[in-house]
Amino acid sequence: MGLRDILTGRRSVAGPAPDRLFAISTAYIALQSEHSIDPSGAAAIVFQALATSEFETTLREMEEVVKATGGDSGTTVSTEDDSFGYRWMVLHNPAGAPSVEDLAVGINAVSSSIETAGYGERLLCAVFAFTDTQKRSVYFIYNYKRGFWYPFVPDGPASANTRSTERELQLKAQMGAELPIEPELERWFPLWGIPL
Repeated sequence: MGLRDILTGRRSVAGPAPDRLFAISTAYIALQSEHSIDPSGAAAIVFQALATSEFETTLREMEEVVKATGGDSGTTVSTEDDSFGYRWMVLHNPAGAPSVEDLAVGINAVSSSIETAGYGERLLCAVFAFTDTQKRSVYFIYNYKRGFWYPFVPDGPASANTRSTERELQLKAQMGAELPIEPELERWFPLWGIPL
């Protein structure tokens, strides 16, 4: 923060921390082996799209890069817009061959492209999907603006918009040594209607 920022009251927002994003590449091993939570083979990056030709060109180029890098592993890419005005770029591994590492590389390629194009402030989060032994969805969400992870465990029917806070806190305790977990619980924002 410079003197001008202090005088005007502005704060610069820290950019994404790729090393923290890639923490999921090793943390999933503990999730699987110690806690019986398996990767589902899907991840997404969520950002606020701009209706400009330059931004849309950046998105198309990103999609092509991810398709090219995921070609060897069979990773597919799709996009969809949600009702809140955010775009989800969803990466899927082939059925039966989940690779958290490939998904992390793809997500990082997209976030790096958005950053390089000067749109880093539009990044919201990355979401990695897992399932537990009872076939419940467990998500780990990486907040780009904060550089921290947090668990999100929806509970009950999708229309209920309820979450298992108890399970989330349990995952925080179990995975705190593996992932940089968001320390402020009020920043554990729920994401309803995750398309993974």
